Amino acid sequence: MAAGADMDIKIPYKKTSDGILIEVKVEPRSSRKKITGVIDNVLKVKLTAPPVDGAANEQLIGIISEETGIKKSGIRIIRGLSSKRKVIEIKGVSKI
Repeated sequence: MAAGADMDIKIPYKKTSDGILIEVKVEPRSSRKKITGVIDNVLKVKLTAPPVDGAANEQLIGIISEETGIKKSGIRIIRGLSSKRKVIEIKGVSKI
């Protein structure tokens, strides 16, 4: 998966029976929206959206969808809806 136009990042994930899980740490209200890298097996993502009314969560799903080419409907946050640390499930894939 490419993060931005000039960076390739190997994203750590865990396989499940339905797909994969990715641990993410978000930084809402950032000046740019982008995937910044992986630290301690956690994907770091900057979001321009504020953490209000699900806006940041929605933007996070959009970024993951854009970067992986997976439809938004196949991506959901399964843990950490109101936290900066989240676990995302991507259904129907075995690797990224």
